[in-house]
Amino acid sequence: FSGLRIIGIPDLFEAMSWGIIGQQINLAFAYTLKRRLVEHFGKRITCDGNTYWIYPTAHDIASLTVQDLQQLRMTERKCEYLIHTAQLIADKRLSKEMLLAAGDFKQAEQMLTQIRGIGPWTANYVLMRCLRMPSAFPIDDVGLHNAIRHRLGSDRKPTKSELREMSEKWSGWEAYATFYLWRYLY
Repeated sequence: FSGLRIIGIPDLFEAMSWGIIGQQINLAFAYTLKRRLVEHFGKRITCDGNTYWIYPTAHDIASLTVQDLQQLRMTERKCEYLIHTAQLIADKRLSKEMLLAAGDFKQAEQMLTQIRGIGPWTANYVLMRCLRMPSAFPIDDVGLHNAIRHRLGSDRKPTKSELREMSEKWSGWEAYATFYLWRYLY
């Protein structure tokens, strides 16, 4: 996988919503929920007979109700988190610029984890994908643990402390290591 780069999601709302949607579910269902969100609340463009979808904006989602989103088969909590996050961004109480101005990775992570529904995994996912911070490390990611298990030929996933010890070699580049390991799964 030589030359693999961090694939970014430039829009903060899209990165955060993808993180929220993907919490504690398998990747296939996360993709299904994301597709439903885009097809129900995004915008459609047709060009040369092909349909293209534009991801809904924070403003599009901020005014929705939990019931509006539950029709997509999201949990009530995810609906609440998604709407609240959309409202923060739409009202300019949260932005990429604010996170970048936080000073460093740890402070940006702390800003995100203070938001209801955003834990360390989601915060690190957002910092890795949207702000492209190379130290971001979603250490609790199931795919990451599976990739390491396969890569090491082990019959069990590494513990969090084992993974933390392994990652010391990648210090400052954890996001890149994560992308390479995820790529190993596909």
